[in-house]
Amino acid sequence: MAGQRRMVVVGGDAAGMSAASRARRLRDREHLAITAFERGRFASYSACGIPYWTGGVVDGPDALVARTPEAHRERGIDLRMLTEVTELDVAGQRVRARELTSGRETWHGYDDLVLATGARPLRPPLEGIDARGVYGVQTLEDGRALLEGLERTAARRAVVIGAGYIGVEMAEALVRRGCAVTVVERSAQPMATLDPDMGALVREAMSGMGIEVVTDTAVTGVRTGADGEAVGVATSAGDVPADVVVLGLGVRPETSLAAAAGLPLGESGGLLTDLAMRVRGHANIWAGGDCVEVLDLVSGRTRHIALGTHANKHGQVIGMNVGGGYATFPGVVGTAVSKVCDLEIARTGLREKDARAVGLRFVTATIESTSRAGYYPGAREMTVKMLAEQGTGRLLGVQIVGREGAAKRVDVAAVALTARMTVEQMTALDLGYAPPFSPVWDPVLVAARKAATLIR
Repeated sequence: MAGQRRMVVVGGDAAGMSAASRARRLRDREHLAITAFERGRFASYSACGIPYWTGGVVDGPDALVARTPEAHRERGIDLRMLTEVTELDVAGQRVRARELTSGRETWHGYDDLVLATGARPLRPPLEGIDARGVYGVQTLEDGRALLEGLERTAARRAVVIGAGYIGVEMAEALVRRGCAVTVVERSAQPMATLDPDMGALVREAMSGMGIEVVTDTAVTGVRTGADGEAVGVATSAGDVPADVVVLGLGVRPETSLAAAAGLPLGESGGLLTDLAMRVRGHANIWAGGDCVEVLDLVSGRTRHIALGTHANKHGQVIGMNVGGGYATFPGVVGTAVSKVCDLEIARTGLREKDARAVGLRFVTATIESTSRAGYYPGAREMTVKMLAEQGTGRLLGVQIVGREGAAKRVDVAAVALTARMTVEQMTALDLGYAPPFSPVWDPVLVAARKAATLIR
């Protein structure tokens, strides 16, 4: 159709379909044709919900789908499921797509290309790692396979490899299903996204919940039985028996297509973009979600952070720009929250080793407080650690480990980081107070006051 632009989206989850949906709201079918390719069976779903589906807290998989392929098509987006893009022809402005069911391949031209290829889970090349009974938890298909495996084997012993966000969340899910859970982590403490002293608090709480946490230990392979089924995990400290093995080793950007096409990648392998989410050096190629690196507003460097919150924002920015408007994504401060059973874990900004890596001199302040006034029923303990730049007093990072009411307090710190506030300025923040919600001095402000004293 004359005057009609062609938008091609590779990847049918948060970033890709947010971009397509936003562009469609700005441009009708007459002026913009949108084709999206997704190699899986689900689109626009919450991978973050898989541990809670596994643990029986939420229903799935349908409850985790924000919008079905049919709903996207009704809105004028030609979403093609079970179709994998296998090649990018940047010079020719086209992509090669293969239908997974038939093997049929076709080329599709574009005026604007959106890469939202996500991330791939780390799967080290260990003996037995691909055995039956070893599961990843990256997609809804992975979640379904794990649940089927748990039911098929009537699993009672589970080993989780890796103690990051996915690892601790899956440990909780498996505990909820009645499994005896062992978590194996090669670092000194679980949750390497925290400083070791805060990770030690997580370890102590997990052990108190009956989860065996084995640290400073490398996994060397997966043991299998005569039928090829996983029966345990081999580690540098000995074998750990298991009916099911879950991988929680983190992810890396899925940028193999982009790399083959010569698009610019950063240190972590993620695509590099400008603030408009346009791939650097390419006026009509955009990228967002788990396949990109973004600017860290605290350190000033790019980094890879795989979070659905960022992916949806990236998609909104891309869709606005492709649709004829203008928007930017300025960067992140690295905020994340998680939980294992009733323990809440939060962080934002830089850890000690992050600050050292960029040459910052800093002080640290760690305090213990409660979620409510100490005399009010239900007050729960929490530990807050704060980093501030030596000399300037600029807030650099906050970590919180505690019980009910702890994790979301990190949002105050995230706003302060974005505003480049000093810890002295933070002490004057007018936060809400009543005994059921906070002590007179909120724990974050207590930490800021201590950090400000150290700076002075």
